[in-house]
Parts: sequence; C-alpha cells; structure tokens
Amino acid sequence: MLKQRVITAVLLLAVLLPALFARPVWPFAVLSLVVVATAGWEWGRLNGLGFAPAAVMGGAVVLVCLATWWVGFPVLQSAPLWWLVTGAWVLGGAYVLSCGPAKWPELPAALRLSLGVVALWLTWTALTQSKALGLNFLLSVFCLVWAADIAAYFGGRAFGRRKLAPAISPGKSWEGVWSGMVGVLVLAVAWIAADGRWDLGGDSLFTGVRSSFGWVGLIVACAFLAAMSVVGDLFESLMKRSVGAKDSSQLLPGHGGVLDRIDALLPVFPIALTLSLFR
Repeated sequence: MLKQRVITAVLLLAVLLPALFARPVWPFAVLSLVVVATAGWEWGRLNGLGFAPAAVMGGAVVLVCLATWWVGFPVLQSAPLWWLVTGAWVLGGAYVLSCGPAKWPELPAALRLSLGVVALWLTWTALTQSKALGLNFLLSVFCLVWAADIAAYFGGRAFGRRKLAPAISPGKSWEGVWSGMVGVLVLAVAWIAADGRWDLGGDSLFTGVRSSFGWVGLIVACAFLAAMSVVGDLFESLMKRSVGAKDSSQLLPGHGGVLDRIDALLPVFPIALTLSLFR
C-alpha cells in the first residue's frame, strides 16, 4: 500500500508541477478542469448515479467551467459574490453536517447533484483566479490546506481525546482541529518571514491578509480557513458514509479517489479568494 501511495504521489506531482509553474494560466486551468470533472463523476456516483449518468454530471461541470472561461463573467471577480459563497459554505456546511449521514440521502437527488456541480464549478473558478493572482498566492493556499491536514493528523494522534464528529469521521478529534489551526498559523508566520526572498510573483495569501486585516486578522483567518478545510473533508466523508463507501473511487491507487484528495479545497479556495478581494 505504501509503495502504491508513493508511486501515485510522484506521478501526480509530475503532472501538477509543470502546470503549476507554467507562466500562462491555461495549463493549470486545463489540469484543474480535468480534476473537477473527475470529481464531478465521483460525486454523481456517491449520490446514486450509474457510470454513464455520473459521466454526464462530470461533463456538466466541464461545460459550466468552459462557459465561464469563454465569457469571463465580471461578476466572478466581485467581492460580494465570493462573500456570498463563503456564507453559503459556513451556514450550509454547518447545517448538512449537523443533520448527519442519514439525512443526506433524504434530500432531493436534483439538489444534491446541483450542489456538486456548483461547488466544483466555484472551486475551479477560484483555482484559476488564484493562479492569475500569482504562484505565490496559489502555493500558499495549497500549503495551508496541506499544513492543516498534516498538523491535524499528528496532533490528533498525539493528543486526540474528544471526538469531533463520530457519526461522520470517527478518527477526527477536536484536538486535531486545534493542532491544524496552530500548524497553519506557524506556516503563515514562516511564509511571511520568507516572502520577498523568492520571486514567485505577487503576494501570498498570508501577506495579503496581514496587510488588509493586521496580525489579529491573520490569526482569525488562519483559524477560520483551517476549520473550513475540516468542513470540506467532513462534507465528503458524510456523503461516503451515507452510502457505506470508504473512498470516492479507486482512480488513484493507494489514495482512493480524486474527491478524497480535493475535498478540503472545495471551501478553502473560494474563501481564500474572498479574502484576497477584500482591500
């Protein structure tokens, strides 16, 4: 299993890094489009669709994203829209998680599938706009999610006592959440200290938030984003548990599915973009 995980991770990095460091936005946009389309197929499968209908859902995600790219809706660069998306993730995520896995299948199928298309479309839009803001910003958001996950894992193993959401993800603890927040804050301070010593283009998320909101605002933002990465993770876990699935698919040997790898990104990237537009 470990060998599979390592091989898959190396192959994924071999695909991701050239697109990530390419100067134009389009290589990363294309790669991200493949990712969200595949995640759309997995979302459909987790919500009762067969192979072909789920593929149609993935295609719907692609069409909406391409239409956005082609038209370039100005409203997608406005702060009010992204604040609305942030509010929807906070309130909607809290509501769905409070209902638990048993209630999710009771929602109308059209609503569950539409939520998937919208969430993945907004994630792709936030990803591409983050790339347009500069590699520094894009990398800082990715690293925030990874730092939150790694710190939560080790913090939970070392100190975990109180279960966070046992009906959804029994392995997660409140101590893991706090550890993830601390890990993100440490990353933020280190990133700000190193900013300017490398030429990655533009400000990082952390530097921008500190400039706009000060150090207190940075602490609050780091804690909030770390918490929302957990919400994204739990949201997908809730869908899987509602149908008794361990992974969203087996497309990534040793890692499960694409949705398993990007679940925390779904709320974090739109919220990070929201913070970047607040000047």
